[in-house]
Amino acid sequence: MSVTPAAIVLADGTLFEGEAIGATPSGGVASGEFVFNTVLSGYQEVISDPSYAGQVITFTYPHIGNYGVNAEDNESSRPHCSGVVVRELARRPSNHRSEGGLDAWLTTHGIAGIAGVDTRRLTRHLRDLGAMPGVFGPAPEAELRAALATASGTDGHDLVADVSDPAGATLASSSGATRHIVAVDLGIKTTILRNLATIGSVQVVPASTSAADILAMHPDGVFLSNGPGDPAAVATVPDTVAALLGEVPVFGICMGHQMLATALGGDTFKLPFGHHGGNHPVEDLRTGRVEITSQNHNYCVDADSLAGVEVTHRNLNDGTLEGFRCLEVPAFGIQYHPEAGPGPHDSRYLFDRFAEMIDGEGA
Repeated sequence: MSVTPAAIVLADGTLFEGEAIGATPSGGVASGEFVFNTVLSGYQEVISDPSYAGQVITFTYPHIGNYGVNAEDNESSRPHCSGVVVRELARRPSNHRSEGGLDAWLTTHGIAGIAGVDTRRLTRHLRDLGAMPGVFGPAPEAELRAALATASGTDGHDLVADVSDPAGATLASSSGATRHIVAVDLGIKTTILRNLATIGSVQVVPASTSAADILAMHPDGVFLSNGPGDPAAVATVPDTVAALLGEVPVFGICMGHQMLATALGGDTFKLPFGHHGGNHPVEDLRTGRVEITSQNHNYCVDADSLAGVEVTHRNLNDGTLEGFRCLEVPAFGIQYHPEAGPGPHDSRYLFDRFAEMIDGEGA
C-alpha cells in the first residue's frame, strides 16, 4: 500500500511528521485549531460531533479505526471537524457492526487526516502550551509554513451558524409521550435527541429561531443543545434564551449551558486546552455523588459572573463550573455531556430531571 508523506506545522512553528489519510485537502493543506481527545473508543461519534467544527482532533489512544464505522453511530449527518490526527490507523476493521473503514469514511465526507504521528508528543505539547491553530497535509513543508498565516483558532468565530440545520426536524418519541420539547439546534448530537425522545416528543429548530416563534409552538420545555466555537461570538441566541426564561422550562447542555449563562449576564473564558474526553470526574454538589462524565468544550462559564443561581456541579480536576440552576425561573445548565456518546452513563438522570422540571416537580 502506497504511503503519502504529510506533516503538521503548529502556529508556534513546531513540526510533526506522518502520512496522509482520508481526503486530500485543497492545495494539499488543511487548517484548524488543534485539540486532543482522550477517549478509548467512540472515534466515529467524536469525529461526527458538530461541536468539533473548526478543530483538528488528535486522538491520544494509539490505535484508531479498529472496529470500523457504521451509519447508526453518526452524531450528525456529516463531520464538521477540520481534520483528524492518529498514531496508528487500523487497516482492517473487525466488528460485526462495521459497514466500512474509517479511512474511506473520512474520504467520503471530505475530511483530511494524518496518521503515523507521535501523538504523545503532540498531546504533551498542546497540554503545556494550550490548543493552537495549525496546518497539516501532504504539501511541502515550505508551503505548510506559508499557510500558517491564514490558520486561525475558534476565538471570535460564530461556528454555531455554520452547523445549525436550517430545516429543523420533528422526531418520533416514546409511545404515550405527553411532553412537547422544542430543541434549539446549536450543533445538536443524535444521541442527545434519542435521550430527549425518552421523555417527550421533540421538535428541532435552527439556532436562528426567535423566542416568539418557539413559544408559538407551545412547548412544555425548551432544550438548548451543544455546539461549536466561542460562546461570546454566538449571535442572537442569548437574547432568545433571555426572552424564554420564565415563560417555559429551559435545559442547556454544553454550548446550551453557556448560552443560558450568557443570557443571565454571565461571562465565559477559554480553557488552556479544553476538556475533551470520556473520564472527567464531576461532583453533583446537591447529592455529593461523583460522576464520571463525557466532555467536549474549549470554553467555560465564569461562576463568579453569575447571579441568582445555585452551582450544582463542579469539575474535580480543575474546579471549573459544570452545572447550575436558576433560583427564580425553571432553568438549568450542564457543561458536560450526560448523553455520553461515547462515554459513561452516570449522568443520564439529568434528562429525567428536565422532565421533572417540566412537570413542575423541581430541577
